[in-house]
Amino acid sequence: MESSPHMNLLWVVLLPLIGTLVPLFTERFGRNICTFSVAILPAWSLILVLMFAGDVFDGQDIRQSIDWIPSMGLDLSFRLDGLSLLFLFLILGIGLLVILYARYYLSAKDSMGQFYAYLILFMSAMVGIVTSNNLIQLWIFWELTSISSFLLISFWSHKSEARKGARMALTVTGAGGLALLAGLLLIGNIVGSFDLDTVLANGDLIRSHATYPIALTLVLLGAFTKSAQFPFHFWLPHAMSAPTPVSAYLHSATMVKAGIFLMARFYPVLAGTDLWFMIVSLTGLTTLLLGAYIALFKHDLKGLLAYSTISHLGLITLLFGLNSELAAVAAIFHIINHATFKASLFMAAGIIDHESGSRDMRKLNGLWKYMPYTATLAIVAALSMAGVPLLNGFLSKEMFFSETLNQSTLGSLSWMIPLLATVGAAFSVAYSLRFIHDVFFNGEPIDLPKTPKEPPRYMKVPVEILVTLCLVVGIFPAYVVGDLLNVASFAVLTHEVPIHSLAIWHGFNIPLFMSFLAMAGGATIYYNRRHLFEFQSHFDETDAKHIFEGIIQSIVIASQRIITTLENGSLQRYIFLLLLFTLAMGALPLLDLTQNTGSRPQIPIDGVTITGAILLIMSAIATVIWYRKRFLALIFLSVVGLIVSLAFAQFSAPDLALTQLSVEIATIILLLLALFFLPQNTYKESSNRRLSGDLLVSGLIGCVIGTICFAMLTTPLSTISDFFIANSKTGGGGTNVVNVILVDFRGFDTLGEITVLGIAALGVYKLIAKMRIYMPTRDDKGRAWSNDPHPMMLEMVSQSLLPLALLVSVYIFLRGHNVPGGGFIAGLITSIAIIQQYIAHGVLWMKPRVSIDYQWLIAGGILIATATSVGSWFFDKPFLSTWFDYFSLPWIGKFELASAMLFDLGVYLTVVGAVMLILANLGKLTTSERIHIKEND
Repeated sequence: MESSPHMNLLWVVLLPLIGTLVPLFTERFGRNICTFSVAILPAWSLILVLMFAGDVFDGQDIRQSIDWIPSMGLDLSFRLDGLSLLFLFLILGIGLLVILYARYYLSAKDSMGQFYAYLILFMSAMVGIVTSNNLIQLWIFWELTSISSFLLISFWSHKSEARKGARMALTVTGAGGLALLAGLLLIGNIVGSFDLDTVLANGDLIRSHATYPIALTLVLLGAFTKSAQFPFHFWLPHAMSAPTPVSAYLHSATMVKAGIFLMARFYPVLAGTDLWFMIVSLTGLTTLLLGAYIALFKHDLKGLLAYSTISHLGLITLLFGLNSELAAVAAIFHIINHATFKASLFMAAGIIDHESGSRDMRKLNGLWKYMPYTATLAIVAALSMAGVPLLNGFLSKEMFFSETLNQSTLGSLSWMIPLLATVGAAFSVAYSLRFIHDVFFNGEPIDLPKTPKEPPRYMKVPVEILVTLCLVVGIFPAYVVGDLLNVASFAVLTHEVPIHSLAIWHGFNIPLFMSFLAMAGGATIYYNRRHLFEFQSHFDETDAKHIFEGIIQSIVIASQRIITTLENGSLQRYIFLLLLFTLAMGALPLLDLTQNTGSRPQIPIDGVTITGAILLIMSAIATVIWYRKRFLALIFLSVVGLIVSLAFAQFSAPDLALTQLSVEIATIILLLLALFFLPQNTYKESSNRRLSGDLLVSGLIGCVIGTICFAMLTTPLSTISDFFIANSKTGGGGTNVVNVILVDFRGFDTLGEITVLGIAALGVYKLIAKMRIYMPTRDDKGRAWSNDPHPMMLEMVSQSLLPLALLVSVYIFLRGHNVPGGGFIAGLITSIAIIQQYIAHGVLWMKPRVSIDYQWLIAGGILIATATSVGSWFFDKPFLSTWFDYFSLPWIGKFELASAMLFDLGVYLTVVGAVMLILANLGKLTTSERIHIKEND
C-alpha cells in the first residue's frame, strides 16, 4: 500500500537517526532535559509505528521505496510487516525504557550526551535492519550495529576489560558481517535482484540452486555470530563490561536478537531443507545446554544473566531449526517473552550494583531486607525466566516442549531432543533459583562497599513496566500478544499461521509434565549445587578474553614475520615481486589465446614512425644504462618524453601532446633540482646475478604487455567516446571533447585530482621547509661550479620570453573549451615561465619581485573549482555540470560563456600554486642564505 504523506515510513528510520545528534547539544542543560530531549524522537517514531500497526494487523504490508542510484537499480527500500512491527515494538519500546533507566544509572562523571548518542545510533541501526527491504541496505545497517555496539561496550574505556570486550565483540560480529555480505551477494546473484520481496518470492529457486549450501552457511555464520551461538558465544559475557543499560538493551532485547531476526526473515527462503534443520537445530541445542550449564556457576550477576541469555537464544534457534511451522511460532513467542523478562532482570541487576556497589553473588546476600520492592520485581522476572506458571516464560517454554516432541530431526535419535531440552530447562530453573536465593536471601550481605537501599523512584519504572508485561502476558496471552504473534508469524511463514492455542491451561499432557519435571529437576540441581560446584572445580577455568587476545597476538606476530620477510627495505625486491605477480596473472590467460591478431586493420608503418620508435627504445635503454650520469640520463629521459608527446600528436591527441610536453618540462626541472642534492657518485647496487634476473623479468613483462596491447589494438571494440563526442557540444557547450570531459562529464574526478595535487604540494613543502642539506660545490669530476650561476644571456632571453609565455598561457586557457588547451596545460606553461625566471635570475632576485603565497593560490583554486561545482545548482543543473549560453555584444558579435571556464580557472590556479610551491622551494635550498646557514651549522 502507499503510505500517506503524514505517515511516511521513512521517518520511522530517520527520526531516531536524527536524534543521535540531540544529546550532544542538550547535555549542557542538565540530565533531565538531556534525557527528555533524547526520548522525543524515538517516541515520535514509536507513535508512527503505532499509527501503521492497524494496517499491519489488517494483513497489509507497507512498502516505501526512494530512488537512490536508479541506473544501478539501487533504491532506499523499506518495509513494515508483522515481523518488522514486532521488532520495532521491542527496539523502540524497550529503548525508551532504557533511556529513562540510564538517566539514573549513569554517574555524574559519565558523559550522558555521549552515551545517549551511541545508544540512539545503535537504535537507528536496529530500526534500519528490521525495516530494510533491500539486502545490501540491510547489511549496511547490520554493520552499523556492530560499530555502534563497539562504542557502547567500550563506553567505560578507562577499564581494560571494556576495551578488550569491545574489541572481541567487534571482531566476532564484524567477521560474521563479512560472511553475511558474501551470503547476501550469492542470494542476490541467484535471484537476480537484491530486493527482499523478490528474494522471499523465490525460495524454491534458492533452495534448488547449486550454491545454496554455501549461501546458507554464510548467512547462518552472520546470524550465529551476532546472536552468540556456539561456538561464537564467548564474546557476549565479556561484553557485560558495558554499563548495565547497554546490557539490558543490546544483549537481551535487540543486538543479539538481530541474528534471530535474520533467521526469521530468511526462514521462508533458506529453511525447509535437511541442511538447514541439521545445522540450526544442533547449533541451537548445543548453545541452549552450554549456556544453561555455565550460567549456574557464575558468581557475577551479569555473568549469570549473560550465559542465560546465550541459553535462551539457543532455545529460539533450536525452535527455528525444528521441521515444524508451530516451532517457528513458538520461537517468535519466546522472542517477545525473553526480551521482557531478561531486560527487566538486567535492569534489576544494575539497580543492585548501583545501590550496593557489587555484583558478586557471594557477597550479595539477604538483600530482601534492604530493598524489598526491587527484590519483588527481580524475583517475578527470574521466575518468568525459569518458566513458572502464570508468567509469560512458562507459556513459550511449554510450546517449546510441545514442539520438541513433534520432530524427527535426528531420525531414530530424535527422542534425545526433548530429553536434552528438559535438561536445559532444569538448569535454567537452577540458575534462576540461585539468582533469587543467593541475592535476596541466604543470610546477610558480606563486605559490601555500601549499605544497600532502594533506588530512585523513576529508576524502577522501566522494571515495573516490563515485569507487569511478564504477568499480563502470562495470564492473558491471547488478548495481549495474540494478534501481534499472528501477524509476525504470518510474515515468517508467508502463509496462514497453523492453529495454536495461547492459554494458561491445556490439560494434563506431556509438555506440562516436562515443565514440572524441569522445575523439580532444577530445584534438585540447585539444592545439590555443592556437588556440582565441586565437580566443576576440577576443570581449569578458561578466560575467553585471554584466549582471544592470545590468538590476536599470534596473528600479529605471524603477520609481522611475513612482513619482515617480504619488506626488507629493498625497493628493487618489491618491484621484482610485483612484476613477477603481474607476469603470472597476465601471462596465464594468454596461454589460452590461440590468435592475438584481431580483424581490425593495422596502421601502415612509415619511416617517421620507425625512426621515432627506434629513438624511443634507444633512449629508454640509454637512460637505464647511464643512470649514474645524471645529466646524460635526464637528457635521454627527456627524449623519451618528447617522442611520446609526438606520438600523441601523430595519433590526433593534441591535448595529450600539450599536457605531456608541459609535464615533461616541469618534471625535468624538478629532477634537476632534486638530483643536485644527491651524492655525486653511487656504488653498484646489484650483482650480475640479480641483473640477469631483472633483465629476464623485464623482458618477459615487455613481451606479455606488448602481446596484450597488440591484441587489444587489433580487436574491434566499442568505447564510450562516441557518447562524449555526441554530447560534448550539446551537453557541455564545448567542441574540445577532452576538456569538456575534464570539467563536466568527469568533473568530480578533476576536482579530486586537483585536491590531491594541492595536498601533495603542501606535503612536499612541509618536508623541505626547514631542511638542511649538504650543498655540493663541485661536480663528480671534482671541478668547481661556475662563479657566474646566472649568465647575462640567459637572464635577458628569459625576461624576453616571460611576457610571450604568459600570453601563450592565457591564449591556451581561453581557447581550451573549444580547441586543444585548458586550465591544466595553461597552468603548467605559466609555472614553467615563472620557474625559468628563478633559474635565470636566482631566488634572491625573484623574491622581492614575486611575492605570491603559493599556498593561498592552491586554496583559492580548489575553492573556486568547488564553488563553481556547487553553483551549477543555481541553474537547475546537477553538481559539477556545466552551464553555458550565448550572448551578443556590439562590435564583438556572438560569443559563448560557460561556467566551465571558472572551474578551469580553479584548475589553473591550483596547478600553478602546486608546481611553484614545489619547484620554487626546492630552488630555495640552493640560495646563499641556505649556504650561509649550512656554513654556520
